[in-house]
Amino acid sequence: MKKSFLLTLLTVAAMLTAVIGADAKKPHYANHAEKVMAEIHNPNSKYVIVACHRGDWRNYPENSIGAIESVIRMGADIVEIDLKLTKDSVLVLSHDKTCNRMTTGKGDISTMTYDSLATFNLRTAHNVRIPGTRIVTLREALEVCKDRIVINVDQGYKYYDLVVALTDELGMSDQILIKGNKPRKTVAKDMAGSKMMYMPIINCLQPGGKKLFKEYEGWYAETGEKPLAYEVCFDRLNDEAVDCCKKVVAQGSKLWVNTLWASLCGGYDDDAAYNGDPDEIYGKILSLGTSMIQTDRPEFLINWLKKQGRRK
Repeated sequence: MKKSFLLTLLTVAAMLTAVIGADAKKPHYANHAEKVMAEIHNPNSKYVIVACHRGDWRNYPENSIGAIESVIRMGADIVEIDLKLTKDSVLVLSHDKTCNRMTTGKGDISTMTYDSLATFNLRTAHNVRIPGTRIVTLREALEVCKDRIVINVDQGYKYYDLVVALTDELGMSDQILIKGNKPRKTVAKDMAGSKMMYMPIINCLQPGGKKLFKEYEGWYAETGEKPLAYEVCFDRLNDEAVDCCKKVVAQGSKLWVNTLWASLCGGYDDDAAYNGDPDEIYGKILSLGTSMIQTDRPEFLINWLKKQGRRK
């Protein structure tokens, strides 16, 4: 009896030691944003980062606080937002130059003050007015996102100085990702000393994209330095597109693919996955070495990735 009891205690102790030891090896993060930033900086991670295009625009007005909060609740990793500058130099969230499509007002945002814009309500993608909502300032969006989700500031490079001043003030510049198709030396000069993450956009089947990728390849060959990630776009998934994706991964950079529209991912897009076989569609995207996906169907994609064991 005593021997059996002792064996049981030893077995339990061994199990606890194994659990504690395994847990000790796992990285511990203060918050979700910190975890995502660590994943972006880790080219060997199998975790697939999910970026949400304009937030949850299917259920809330795009680029709104509701759309941002919704994708945070889903467990998404990055929210993509778009910037415009008002007449009185307030950065606001809007994809379009005008407020016509997404608000109850009309006019060019650059010719309007923020106070005048704030008198309009937001509209959903289905053109439904949402009372009590208004266009969001970048400051408001950042305060909602701080420590909770990484922010991809799209259409933001032209406002870089204003953006970095605000993110530095809020202590969250390292939580910001900016993308663009500027030459490497221009980016290095403009973002010298910045904590922000930068990702080149490579349209790998177009002359400009090919030229830009060769420039970054040359930089890597010469110095061993490389971007954290590349956004690679292709309207058809031919051998050339596959080769570009494989080269990105071989460099040790993350590969970002947009599944928003067929023209950005060779037809392997969200709607094709949603209406067809996600294993075939998203599986093909992952086979390229993709570890960052920007989607218009975040909840659907996250659930599929969980089943594949790619969200651990």
